[in-house]
Amino acid sequence: MEAEIRSLPRIGEKAPSFEAITTKGKIKFPEDYKGKWVVLFSHPADFTPVCTTEFYAFQKRYEEFKKLNVELIGLSIDQVFAHIKWIEWIKEKLNLEIEFPIIADDQGKVASLYGMIHPEKGTNTVRAVFIIDPEGIIRAILYYPQELGRNIDEILRMVKALQIADKHNVAIPANWPNNEIIGSKVIIPPAKDVEEAMKRLEKIKKKELEGFDWWFAYKEIK
Repeated sequence: MEAEIRSLPRIGEKAPSFEAITTKGKIKFPEDYKGKWVVLFSHPADFTPVCTTEFYAFQKRYEEFKKLNVELIGLSIDQVFAHIKWIEWIKEKLNLEIEFPIIADDQGKVASLYGMIHPEKGTNTVRAVFIIDPEGIIRAILYYPQELGRNIDEILRMVKALQIADKHNVAIPANWPNNEIIGSKVIIPPAKDVEEAMKRLEKIKKKELEGFDWWFAYKEIK
């Protein structure tokens, strides 16, 4: 199999569309996931220890993802029977059933569309994560080396933060919701002209708005 290595799709672009065979049957993306957030992630190979810990962690948080209207889709360049045997092993040995689909990308077509092929590792896919919104737009991309397993709680946090940013037109501070300066509060976009900046400063002085300056105001989201 000679998969074409392509550059990464970019944040803000439409996620590339594809059809694929998975452990849950054939899927057509993004049509089958219209109105849903999607976390599409690749792993180097089935029956590998780091990947097994990642799939276990994703499944343990699957209900949390679904509460956020998120569906998970895994992928590697393995045939579907290898995926099936692997998830059977996880169920038997680790007492956990993997409920989300895993793409059998044995021809590397989806991986090449998303730039998931590791350039130094032959046909292996890297540990890539694409967070895709209900409009099919790529909102975030994460890449991890093969030797480092992903932090699934961080992926959950990113989805929550993106949804809040969209809903309330705000920005999210570092380490939210445990930011060292403003805690769980979120950042109001900076003023766009002098008049608005002066009005915002006045509101901050009168304690009508929380903030340090016109460009750094914040609020609690309830």
